[in-house]
Amino acid sequence: MSPTPPARRLRLGLPRRVFSQVLLMQVAIAAGVAVLATGLFLAPLSKQLDQEAMRRALAIAQTTAQDPQIAEGVRDTAPTPDGPVQQEAERIRRATHAEYIVVMDRRGVRWSHTTPSEVGEHVSTNPHDALAGKQVMEIDDGTLGRSARGKVPLYDARHRIVGAVSVGIAYDSVRARLISAIPGLFAYAGGALAVGALAAWLISRRVQRQTRDLAFSDISALLAEREAMLHGIREGVVALDRGGRVRLLNDEARRLLGIGDEAVGRTPDEALGEGRTTDVLAGRVTGTDLLTVRGQRVLVTNRMPTGDGGAVATLRDRTELEQLGRELDSTRGLIDALRAQDHEHANRMHTLLGLLELEMYDEAVEFVGEVVGDHRVTAEQITEKIHDPLLAALLVGKATVAAERGVALWVSERTRLPDRLIDPRGLVTVVGNLVDNALDAVAGTLHARVEVELRSEGRTVVLRVRDTGPGIPADQRELVFTDGWSTKEPPAHGKRGIGLSLVRRLAERQGGGASVGAADGGGAEFTVILPEALTEPEPAPALAGSAEPAPEHIPAAAEEEAR
Repeated sequence: MSPTPPARRLRLGLPRRVFSQVLLMQVAIAAGVAVLATGLFLAPLSKQLDQEAMRRALAIAQTTAQDPQIAEGVRDTAPTPDGPVQQEAERIRRATHAEYIVVMDRRGVRWSHTTPSEVGEHVSTNPHDALAGKQVMEIDDGTLGRSARGKVPLYDARHRIVGAVSVGIAYDSVRARLISAIPGLFAYAGGALAVGALAAWLISRRVQRQTRDLAFSDISALLAEREAMLHGIREGVVALDRGGRVRLLNDEARRLLGIGDEAVGRTPDEALGEGRTTDVLAGRVTGTDLLTVRGQRVLVTNRMPTGDGGAVATLRDRTELEQLGRELDSTRGLIDALRAQDHEHANRMHTLLGLLELEMYDEAVEFVGEVVGDHRVTAEQITEKIHDPLLAALLVGKATVAAERGVALWVSERTRLPDRLIDPRGLVTVVGNLVDNALDAVAGTLHARVEVELRSEGRTVVLRVRDTGPGIPADQRELVFTDGWSTKEPPAHGKRGIGLSLVRRLAERQGGGASVGAADGGGAEFTVILPEALTEPEPAPALAGSAEPAPEHIPAAAEEEAR
């Protein structure tokens, strides 16, 4: 026989849904507030009713003591059940609905009472305070039970105390008034509770719509997933509120933008300063896959508005892809140049073969010497003026590409650059971008020429690239350095408008700058100044036996002459 399965235990607890929990908590709060308010109202109400009853009893006692017949009767007559004092006191009692009115003399003997047989007897409570001229209000027990009492002295016509008047209000009537007030109070409290429950239901319904009827555990899980997603993805995310202030930054956005948590709560203009990146994040520049430059990084930025009036911007690092694209463009240029050289080389080989077959050996030697000498002269001219191997190799390659594109690439006679560059790769980037742009500008024109000038002034490097192209209009000379601005068709690998912006950023990072103007004879002239781009020259070693120290550096004129 199979064992009987254990009975399932009923588990009590809060419901899982946010809507249900909020509704339950708000109803509980409304009920608690209603009960508390009712209790706080009832507590002083009882005391207030007692005070009211005692003041009423005192007022009746004062009115009775003012009656001259009462004082004259106490002074001139005997205390009898049918005496004038008893009759007058009972008349006032019936008119005021008091429980009793007791008139006593200075000895405490009653002259009036609700029970006629008590007339002539001593009172059950001490009338000392009233007989001493004081007015008394109290809740006390007497022969007629618990009552609210008021006692006042009784004066005659000469203002002498001849006795006292004590008036009682039945305490049961005070309690009855308190009890009769409770149903109405509960009715008000119930109405307030109903209104509170309705308001709680409406608020809970709104919360239900906004939270999409999720449980608190689901919301916690979503928040945890959001944090993991934001800080785990390799894409920068910047969230802005409806006021345009940054409210969220993930780790990648901090890295790409070079900012930290201090940017939260500030606008992009305050956190990043002026620039295209700021304009894109602030929504002043619209579009998809917008290219911006931040520091040395090329970023692809997209901005999407949110339903609450804010926006979310995503940032992707395109620096490596942009560099690869430029290398691909350069490689394609070299391939085109090599392809053209291949045809030219075939023509030269055919010419050489013809000279050999005609046994014109001297002419063949001269022809080969001329062909080899042209390339050697070009390379030697560059390396004599530019001692940095990376820059020299770049310009030799650019000269070959320029020749195949029908452009004469010259290195200015004023060019002098020692091999003391601090950041040769950065200068290679600057020179390469400017030369590429100049070649694109003059390609296909008559007498196309590009001139490069590189010279040092102390530790400062001055670069000028001139071309014979159409030039740049004066109103566009600052726009050419803006991220994403270009007049050329985009290449196959992406978009243009990055090279000149990078040139200016690299120059500004070293405390210099980049500008463009008109070249002599037409065309454009780009000037880049890089302060502190060279290291200090090493002092020449002292000759053995010489007492004079070696000079710290060779003057520029002597250096050029030595070269």
